[in-house]
Amino acid sequence: MAHYFIFFKFPENIKEWSHFQLCQTSILFAPFATWLIDSLCCRADDARQPLSRVVPIPSSHLTPYRVVIILRLIILGFFLQYRTTHPVKDAYPLWLTSVICEIWFALSWLLDQFPKWYPINRETFLERLALRYDREGEPSQLAPIDVFVSTVDPLKEPPLVTANTVLSILAVDYPVDKVSCYVSDDGSAMLTFEALSETSEFARKWVPFCKKHNIEPRAPEFYFAQKIDYLKDKIQPSFVKERRAMKREYEEFKIRINALVAKAQKTPEEGWTMQDGTPWPGNNPRDHPGMIQVFLGHSGGLDTDGNELPRLVYVSREKRPGFQHHKKAGAMNALIRVSAVLTNGAYLLNVDCDHYFNNSKALKEAMCFMMDPALGKKTCYVQFPQRFDGIDLHDRYANRNIVFFDINLKGLDGVQGPVYVGTGCCFNRQALYGYDPVLTEADLEPNIIVKSCCGSRKKGRGGNKKYIDKKRQVKRTESTIPIFNMEDIEEGVEGYDDEKSLLMSQKSLEKRFGQSPVFIAATFMEQGGIPPSTNPATLLKEAIHVISCGYEDKTDWGKEIGWIYGSVTEDILTGFKMHARGWISIYCMPPRPAFKGSAPINLSDRLNQVLRWALGSIEILLSRHCPIWYGYNGRLKLLERLAYINTIVYPLTSIPLIAYCVLPAICLLTGKFIIPEISNFASMWFILLFVSIFATGILELRWSGVSIEDWWRNEQFWVIGGTSAHLFAVFQGLLKVLAGIDTNFTVTSKASDDDGDFAELYVFKWTSLLIPPTTVLVVNLVGIVAGVSYAINSGYQSWGPLFGKLFFAIWVIVHLYPFLKGLLGRQNRTPTIVIVWSILLASIFSLLWVRIDPFTSSTTKATSGQCGINC
Repeated sequence: MAHYFIFFKFPENIKEWSHFQLCQTSILFAPFATWLIDSLCCRADDARQPLSRVVPIPSSHLTPYRVVIILRLIILGFFLQYRTTHPVKDAYPLWLTSVICEIWFALSWLLDQFPKWYPINRETFLERLALRYDREGEPSQLAPIDVFVSTVDPLKEPPLVTANTVLSILAVDYPVDKVSCYVSDDGSAMLTFEALSETSEFARKWVPFCKKHNIEPRAPEFYFAQKIDYLKDKIQPSFVKERRAMKREYEEFKIRINALVAKAQKTPEEGWTMQDGTPWPGNNPRDHPGMIQVFLGHSGGLDTDGNELPRLVYVSREKRPGFQHHKKAGAMNALIRVSAVLTNGAYLLNVDCDHYFNNSKALKEAMCFMMDPALGKKTCYVQFPQRFDGIDLHDRYANRNIVFFDINLKGLDGVQGPVYVGTGCCFNRQALYGYDPVLTEADLEPNIIVKSCCGSRKKGRGGNKKYIDKKRQVKRTESTIPIFNMEDIEEGVEGYDDEKSLLMSQKSLEKRFGQSPVFIAATFMEQGGIPPSTNPATLLKEAIHVISCGYEDKTDWGKEIGWIYGSVTEDILTGFKMHARGWISIYCMPPRPAFKGSAPINLSDRLNQVLRWALGSIEILLSRHCPIWYGYNGRLKLLERLAYINTIVYPLTSIPLIAYCVLPAICLLTGKFIIPEISNFASMWFILLFVSIFATGILELRWSGVSIEDWWRNEQFWVIGGTSAHLFAVFQGLLKVLAGIDTNFTVTSKASDDDGDFAELYVFKWTSLLIPPTTVLVVNLVGIVAGVSYAINSGYQSWGPLFGKLFFAIWVIVHLYPFLKGLLGRQNRTPTIVIVWSILLASIFSLLWVRIDPFTSSTTKATSGQCGINC
């Protein structure tokens, strides 16, 4: 049988071929030609399709939810009207306190609720991304990405954890020449340097193993710890043998890392020395030169199969006494500059040292938004949710933050995008440089309330390319070629295009970005990459220069460029500044979580973590960047502003919350109540308010998919954090901002239970943060004992008023129950000491209360006497 071959010369537009032309071909080849053309047309159509789509929440879920919100708002208005117009005259201070608290809670609810008015889901199309930018057999057109890993103290952030994060980055499913990993060591620890050196050697074996067998996750510690069938979907006969060998290699790698850690426990008097005998430059973490070491990369770093590996760079910025270094934000800005000089990826992704890549396609997921023609030019960052390993089964202290990540951020994604949460975030480098987005006519419509409330993400917006804001347009360039002629860098910056020259002179560029012509040239490379005329021999010297401690002096770094200074929660400030310029952000939740990390499961550690977040919010509240008054000349949408206001004022809720939690105990002890005797009509508003609160929560869980247990844990920890860490943050923030007094709360380990699963959960660490919630618990328990004792002593007529008071006191105790378990409990049993002391205290207070009988006057006691058997 003869074989026929046909060679087609396809026109640029395949669909231009007419069926008449096909009919002129022989009958034998027409079916094949038709199939081939249809296939190519289909691929071309796919390549032109959007790389992602919005998946709206079904109206059957959202409409009832919105209706209940409006009804709750109406009911709340009538409830507050009744409460303010019906004072309790014999308990006026208690009534006034309760009304003020309730009004604040109502305002807090409005700030939290309405940004969730328009929640959405998103779906990405990795196949379309590959068809458009990463076709097999052709050079990849995917954008280069620089990944940042930040660490400070290797004794608190174990090097093995950082190593796993780095290994998962090096093994990511992305073209190796497009990925660079930068590790910031802000503690200049030789232990981190040596551990990274060991990691780079192990990566030569680990990366090819991951890619050959397509394993997930690509952090070895967590891959080998999986309790699943690791043979599922594996078809290569050599897999089992190679897996055993790799596990043995990893165990040896762990031993080497552990040996380094053990060696670092005691610092030599003369300081650390390197293998060549020279002193380690970072022996003094507060006074040392900048250090850069390229471990892997395009200059010869190959794996065991002879394939190229992504670049791995160690960076420790210069530190000197007398300079303000701005902690993590300063370290991130140093990485922006050094990465721009060395690799200049168009996009940046930052992760904490304990957040590894759980999904090897995470970078491609982000590129589905960043490289989308419609979304990419106005998207400042793509935020991934945080997911955690090693949390106890019941998530006692709401470490997973499921309500925040699966409800609040989904809601913001339908407005202007989620807030930046500090890790697992992919940035547009141009947005970090302080440029405004390229906005279309639809984007620049008046920012009216109706548009803000609905999110206003119209379909087909990307097709309108008529840019009308000249001031915004002039701040950007569509050129992908270098703006500067760098043949002679020493003579300064020359030859940047006319459009840019209208905006900035050379001096204004240096005032904005600093005195580095190489870095300034890199800022105009929107598509990333090093300008072709750059001299590679000068790059390392220039990289050292841009991480010097004086580089940022008299520039816009930390003010308008990069991570913004002024708060320990630099993530909130940084995202807010971008949104205020008109950028949008995207919330990406792939089916397989992109990143996983660790969280403190111990009560004291968790409270200190929450304290730091709340303190940062108070700092922003008292700064010029406060969302209440900042950025009204920008393009920040109303609901996005409300979300940011809620983010920075929520610690203030601790003051009315702790007052409201103490009120039930005071009412039980004094016999007074905050609510007067009410009619049946008035009681209806109380009942309707409770019903609307529960209905809102249930419908919210319905559209979000969050479990009721996660929702309840979040409610409990809201009370626990509000009566402890948030309260301390308010006073500490006021002292720090207004008086310049920086108060630190230290945590000291006092006792430990036996080792075992989640052993850290039961470690007791004393901290001042435990005092307020413990006081609230004790006061309410005493109040309950006193109230019940008085009711028993007074007769059945006193039980009616008692139930209302008991309800609120029990509400407080139930919410603080996880806190009580954290103080004294175990996972599956209540300690005997708690039961004994509870019975003893209840008995003592009951007997004392009956004996003292404070609600009966002395004259009544004298005249009443004993009534005898005839009573």
